[in-house]
Amino acid sequence: FLFWPRIGILASILLIICWLIRDSLNVKDLNGKHVFITGCDSGFGNLLAKQLDRRGFHVIAACLTEKGSRELLACTSLSLKTVILNVTDSSSIDNAVEFVKQETDGEGLFGLVNNAGRATPMAPTDWMQIDDFHTILDVNLMGLIEITLKLLPLLKKAKGRVVNVASVMGRLAFVGGGYCLSKWGVEAFSDILRRDMQHFGVKVSIIEPGCFKTGVTSSEVLERDLLRLWNQLTPEVRESYGDKYFVECKLCDSDISKVTKCMEHALIAKYPRTRYGSGWDAKFFWLPLSYAPTLLSDMMLRMLLPTPAASKKLAARVPLDV
Repeated sequence: FLFWPRIGILASILLIICWLIRDSLNVKDLNGKHVFITGCDSGFGNLLAKQLDRRGFHVIAACLTEKGSRELLACTSLSLKTVILNVTDSSSIDNAVEFVKQETDGEGLFGLVNNAGRATPMAPTDWMQIDDFHTILDVNLMGLIEITLKLLPLLKKAKGRVVNVASVMGRLAFVGGGYCLSKWGVEAFSDILRRDMQHFGVKVSIIEPGCFKTGVTSSEVLERDLLRLWNQLTPEVRESYGDKYFVECKLCDSDISKVTKCMEHALIAKYPRTRYGSGWDAKFFWLPLSYAPTLLSDMMLRMLLPTPAASKKLAARVPLDV
């Protein structure tokens, strides 16, 4: 009677052990391979550039500003190179791609990490203008796609890796504005790219961070942009949400190495994972919640997120069933 359950348990344990061993295998001779990382002024990209530089990679770090470039060069080895890149500007992308071609010198590109992004504007949908959506989509999605397309020949030549930074909000949409839309787009583009590129030996991984404090998601940046959106609302919309809603909108894990370790694994592992949930909140709350029935996920999010004043007034007027 207990024979088959025991066989099932033993088989499960064996599968887990095999997966852990497979997951721990690394690519040989990584020293000197070229990796291009976007968004290296601060946050995930900055820390990853330093980690890979210490590992012996030839890192090409794309920064938005001269200041970010100087600061990164000052604390890394001479093999790390920087280039100025604005992912919303095609001519800037072309210049960066040409720089990468010169640096790789015919060897191809082993790794592309699409990390550049922005989180704001992020607020309820009726706080937004159409330009607010374009602002995020142009950086987080269209810029990422254009860079990837222009570097694919180098990646195919080296049978390299693409690591795209999405978010738990690419699996569970719960904040208004273009951020969730852009990250769902990154997820879809990455899945398509992975299936297309498997025939050429190029591997594609998606990083899905939870809530982390970076230059993109710092509380000061989010609060400043929320205030901008709040101030441009009509009196009617502002009254429907109430001042308390604005205050409660003001959240994050400061250990961003949880994310960069996932990025590093996606580059050095012999068998990189398709998706990496980064952070305890991502692994044990947001991603599991994304698989829950819509009724349950909506209920949980309603309990967690601020409630507009008009909704509270409406609930107070609804008579209770006796």
